[in-house]
Amino acid sequence: MIASPNDPKTVVSKIKHFDAGSDSANVTPLMNVKAYEALGIDVGKAVETALKVPISIHCWQADDVAGLESGAAAADSGGIKSTGNYPGKARNGDEMRMDFEKVLSFVPGIHRVNIHAFYAESGNKKVDRDDIELSHFQKWMDWAKGQKISLDFNPTYFAHPKAADGFTLSSADEGVRKFWVKHGIASRKIAAAMGKAQGGVCVNNHWVPDGLKDLPGDRWSPRARLAKSYDEIFAAKVVDEKMCLDAVEPKLFGIGSEEYVVGSMEFYSSYALSRKKLLCLDMGHFHPTEGIADKISALLAFHEQLLIHTSRPVRWDSDHVVLFDDATRAVFHGVGAGQAWNRVKVALDYFDASINRIAAYVIGIRATRKAILAAMLTPHDEFARLQKEGRGAQRLALMERLKVMPFGEVWEECCRRVGVPDEAQWIKEAESYEKKVLAKRI
Repeated sequence: MIASPNDPKTVVSKIKHFDAGSDSANVTPLMNVKAYEALGIDVGKAVETALKVPISIHCWQADDVAGLESGAAAADSGGIKSTGNYPGKARNGDEMRMDFEKVLSFVPGIHRVNIHAFYAESGNKKVDRDDIELSHFQKWMDWAKGQKISLDFNPTYFAHPKAADGFTLSSADEGVRKFWVKHGIASRKIAAAMGKAQGGVCVNNHWVPDGLKDLPGDRWSPRARLAKSYDEIFAAKVVDEKMCLDAVEPKLFGIGSEEYVVGSMEFYSSYALSRKKLLCLDMGHFHPTEGIADKISALLAFHEQLLIHTSRPVRWDSDHVVLFDDATRAVFHGVGAGQAWNRVKVALDYFDASINRIAAYVIGIRATRKAILAAMLTPHDEFARLQKEGRGAQRLALMERLKVMPFGEVWEECCRRVGVPDEAQWIKEAESYEKKVLAKRI
């Protein structure tokens, strides 16, 4: 087992002060820190804080959203489809966890792992979704404990015969609707038990694929049934309510639900606010040209917290690997501007089967961490002051100045000091892992 760099107690202890110079043999002078100090930014504090923001890593990139169930429907049902056939995907839970350990050795900071319900491991026994229990995730829990990582959870309302017509919790078939309500309740019980076992809250995120490809004759009834189903799910008692933090996730459209999605942004934003649940914003779940950055300050004016899924849409909700691009940076700039780090949960949601999956994980995780760090290295108070004083030209000039600041140097030194490979080295190590491990998976 690869030693985990994710123990919260050791992550920060590896960070030495980022100053303009040092007489320590173990610390390389970082001369360009002065550029940030001139803006009143404590680089050491920024790095330390950025590394302490947990990022929840999704398990479904490892196996192309296939799941570990026996006899499940195709994983691309419900508008979910991982494209590509790059060799070396994980074929079982043990291989997934092995790959996770390699990924974690390449990424700085504190991380969590996000499990979907259809990654249950029940041996040779077929267990349907409404009967899943904590015991079916014991291997995940044991592994996470050894890695000093906490888990998050998701009910899986897709890739199942009872989701074949595109409706689950909003189904007009009462038997189907009740089945998925039972699954939602079972998932909440598992999430609460996970939280209790790991000594900290488990985020339990609900997304359903419900909708229609073409014009509906009735938009009202499915939404009434969806609200009813969630009310029934959340009314059920679980092991410890405080350990399960439920989130609901909207979407604009998906494959097979291009015209009508029951769980729209308006529906879920209102539901979450009225029921005191966590609202999830997925970067890919809106119009292809619509970002979520501006929504953060608007929603947090009323919602207590938000769950953010970093993803990258290309013309549609295609779940491309997250990059350190303008959209990702804007999201965390929005969080940083409001100093709302304690009001957001950060998770990943993408899957690319056309490239090395270890690399896909690392690129997306590091891009998300870079965006968090970039937000920490931004003089938000100065921006606010310039705006208040009506000094628009100065504000824009400062924004342009930040674009050529020595961020890359700070990032590389951050990686070095916490003991993970730099930008040039990690991909070489990932290629080596591919030759030694992934290439043997047939």
